[in-house]
Amino acid sequence: MKTTVSERGQITVPKKVRDALALDMGTELEIELVPAGFVARKKIRRSPWRAVVGVLRSPGSSDALIDRMRGPALKARR
Repeated sequence: MKTTVSERGQITVPKKVRDALALDMGTELEIELVPAGFVARKKIRRSPWRAVVGVLRSPGSSDALIDRMRGPALKARR
């Protein structure tokens, strides 16, 4: 595949590549210079929640934590 740099320094990523990598409008690419030229990689967006997962640690299971917060669960009656 081949593309041309525009006078504004832009290139068009061929449709076959865009489709294969799911590059939609607004997708960010990371560009890295390598000895043979450059490599463009799709920037993986991480959920903001990933940064806080595991920050609040509590000993024991989640069920034990809920029991401590709400009180022990009532046993089912037959």
